[in-house]
Amino acid sequence: MEADPSGRRFQCCRFPLPKRWRRCVRSAAVHAVSMANVVFAITRSHAENHFNARVRLHAENDRLRCEIALLREELRIKDHRMEQIPPQRRPHYPPTERLAVLELRAARGWSLAQTARRLLVTPLTVATWNRRLDEEGPHALVQVREPVNRFPDFVGYLVRRLRVLLPSMGTRRNARVLARAGLHLGATTVRRMLHPPDRQRPSAERVPPFRAVTSKRPDHVWHADLTTVPTSLGFWVSWMPLAFPQRWPFCWWVAVAVDHFSRRVAGVAVFKGPPTAAAVMKFLDRTLKKKGSTPRHLITDQGVQFLAAEFRAWCRRRGIAQRFGAIGKYGSLAVIERFIRTMKTECTRRLHVVPYRPAAIRRELALYVDWYNAERPHSRLAGRTPDEIYFGKFPISWRPRFEPRTRWPRRSPCAMPHALVRGRPGTVVELDVAYRAGRRHLPIISLKRAA
Repeated sequence: MEADPSGRRFQCCRFPLPKRWRRCVRSAAVHAVSMANVVFAITRSHAENHFNARVRLHAENDRLRCEIALLREELRIKDHRMEQIPPQRRPHYPPTERLAVLELRAARGWSLAQTARRLLVTPLTVATWNRRLDEEGPHALVQVREPVNRFPDFVGYLVRRLRVLLPSMGTRRNARVLARAGLHLGATTVRRMLHPPDRQRPSAERVPPFRAVTSKRPDHVWHADLTTVPTSLGFWVSWMPLAFPQRWPFCWWVAVAVDHFSRRVAGVAVFKGPPTAAAVMKFLDRTLKKKGSTPRHLITDQGVQFLAAEFRAWCRRRGIAQRFGAIGKYGSLAVIERFIRTMKTECTRRLHVVPYRPAAIRRELALYVDWYNAERPHSRLAGRTPDEIYFGKFPISWRPRFEPRTRWPRRSPCAMPHALVRGRPGTVVELDVAYRAGRRHLPIISLKRAA
């Protein structure tokens, strides 16, 4: 019997600890954190789908606060490792990163001491950078990386600024986006502006492609597939079977249909768990009704949904010839798999948190699909967008271009695709970036003449 502070006596239940429990304290702590992650995921997922708007808002704010706390802990761990190195032996910031540090300091309003503490330098170092900010010459302490071709300096700045705003875009895609905006640069030119000339980048070994699927027109060949989108950073837990169950609230199941000829996304659907063959058929029926046309061929993997007898009967009733990708054969499902990888890289992994509410995740995917079809240039389509191919539109990148080089002959060819010069050579332009529905990962790039 024990007594509480008020003097009342009560029966206390004691649970015996396992033998040698002190040897398992660290693994028990990891298990406890992993179990807490499961509990929080289930609790927040139900709260974000509550009928009360205040409960939904509180759950979303709580999740964002937790995400911020985890990011701060991640930065603390990285900073702690760097702090173990003596200040004199720490790697130096390159001149271009020093400018980025000063820009960040201005944006955050940090003092010298705050900047030094957060970026692991001394206040005197930051003060020196700030004092010598306007120095010129190749040995300036703070500088913008100089271009190595005949384009004016502002062109290199535009390319580098585009990389800062959209770091996930590669050099070829940067070149295509700028070409659509009216500035034609080759991929090698963009690469030279982004990387020092002496930087050797290993060339990836090309894998021989699989036999190409012949598609003669839009809606001739479609691809369909299923994928999972985790609501956190992964499925791992510290106990058997070492993974969350692959269903809501731990992940969403997403069905995708893509037109092979134009690479246009025909439709996307979201499910809480692995969809049945009937659910996939309903998704494709909605997509066919929306498109108003039926493909001649449908290429899928050999998942249970696509191997089901009712799904094969559904294809026969609609006159669709079902084809399967070869198991373990590179390239047989490359079109749909490449889009899924792109969707995760550019959309779901760029969200601060993947929503728990079905309406919210559907909206995010719908915004991305609209942007992907209308704004994103595709390498397989020579820099054109899926909508331009599907609807037969005149490509924006074929319109007259800006020519920033003053003495460049008007009749001389430019980087692909070739286009006429808009106005006189020597035009000074500036970057104008808008975002679809305010999403930073869905940029709409354009150029305008500088004032």
